[in-house]
Amino acid sequence: MDLVPSPTSSQDSERPDRLILVTGATGYIGGRLVPCLLKAGYRVRCMVRDADRLSASWAGDVEIVEADVLDASTLATAVAGVDTAYYLIHSLYSGSDYAARDREGASNFGSACKTAGVDRIIYLGGIEPKGEHVSEHLASRVETGDVLRESGVSVTEFRAAVIVGSGSLSFEMIRYLTERVPIMICPAWVRTPTQPIAVRNVLQYLTQALDRPASVGRIFEIGGKNVLAYRDMFDIYAQVRGLKRWIVEVPIVPPRVSAHWVGVITPITYTIARPLLDGLKSEVVVTDFSAEEVFDVEPIAYEAAVRLALQRYEADTVETIWHGAYATSVRSGRVLSELKDEEGMLQDVRTIHTPASPESVFHVVESIGGDEGWLYADFLWEIRGWMDEAVGGFGTQRGRRTRGSLRVGDAVDFWRVEALQKDRLLRLRAEMKLPGRAWLQFEVCPDEETGGTQLIQTAFYEPKGLFGLAYWYAVLPMHGFVFPGMIRGIVSRAEEIQNRYDRLKAVQEKSQ
Repeated sequence: MDLVPSPTSSQDSERPDRLILVTGATGYIGGRLVPCLLKAGYRVRCMVRDADRLSASWAGDVEIVEADVLDASTLATAVAGVDTAYYLIHSLYSGSDYAARDREGASNFGSACKTAGVDRIIYLGGIEPKGEHVSEHLASRVETGDVLRESGVSVTEFRAAVIVGSGSLSFEMIRYLTERVPIMICPAWVRTPTQPIAVRNVLQYLTQALDRPASVGRIFEIGGKNVLAYRDMFDIYAQVRGLKRWIVEVPIVPPRVSAHWVGVITPITYTIARPLLDGLKSEVVVTDFSAEEVFDVEPIAYEAAVRLALQRYEADTVETIWHGAYATSVRSGRVLSELKDEEGMLQDVRTIHTPASPESVFHVVESIGGDEGWLYADFLWEIRGWMDEAVGGFGTQRGRRTRGSLRVGDAVDFWRVEALQKDRLLRLRAEMKLPGRAWLQFEVCPDEETGGTQLIQTAFYEPKGLFGLAYWYAVLPMHGFVFPGMIRGIVSRAEEIQNRYDRLKAVQEKSQ
């Protein structure tokens, strides 16, 4: 955990009375900031669209309020009694109108804070680009800070470039491209200077701002120890990983081509890659060093930040990931529990009995997807992923946050965890491009009569129009091949685990 030690100050004794609001608590930064604030002794309220998705280990230590910055009527309760509010929301993942949504969200939130008497808003944005080219994405990050200030509430704004940490959007792009492509054909932006910053440095700045009166109402540019070109970042990552990589620069590569290429190689879809890559053309380095005078933060070198991030992947302890809040930004309609009994819902139900315990079966169910695969006909899942990527979807590139456990809201390839009951139920909602909506559900039921476990695997599909209905029947033969094999694979793996457990238990009992 990227925790920040509690700074010693005269305000420590006042912290129990200070209520801090964190928006975007299911997102990449918000999900890591909350435990830092709790460790520092603050009372924390988290604002989310869907409380069921906030299932982090610290969720029981915070107050949770459901609200949406795009619905001004929901914000009064969220900001009531708040001393300081962190604004960590942006709409890049919501489509081409993200800039307009960011303006509306910031305006609504600023107005609600002003009305409620919130003392300060702390906002994390992006460094204002140097030079003539200013991408819509980077301009939107700067504009959001301006809109928050227009509310009349004091704003402390941090502006950062590339954030380096396990699961961050920019770092994931660098990681996947370097890992998967030995020879990279890159446009001129690979020589654009930037100043990457480690995520733990970002968290230190955000946390210390609460106890730094000198930070009130100011804008701070924050960066790491090194100013690097993007090709330098690729090279350093490759060196750390012991990889041989070659970068070939070409004078002109159409942005659309670059975005599609990133969409194929990495978990970042074309719609996200396009504005992100456009921003890479702009020089974003720290030119105002006033943050050094106000905060006690030792900048981490890029190579050290890469090593720290890779240690998280290796230890399987990635707390948050960039697409963790994606489902929230595109959430619409009702969940499966409200729809499954309605007319027109199509289902494919498979049931199997196994002598393995419910715990063993659920352990396998909870580990499917990502590097583990789907336990049967993985090549067909990959083909379906390629088809999804071809039309702008995620495909199977996202993988999983961790290998061994899931939380509500986690991505699993092109699925999202919608419901999770330990040792009982896992329900995944499809986020692939479909003419309708789909879910894949696993129910683990103890069999009290015969012992063992009954596993019920159900695919639900709500078609949209005639084309949606045609799609279901077109893929039905594939379902008849894949789904029976998958449920048998789950049971086979669970029985292997159960047998190992039983043998170990027998040895332990014999030794006693």
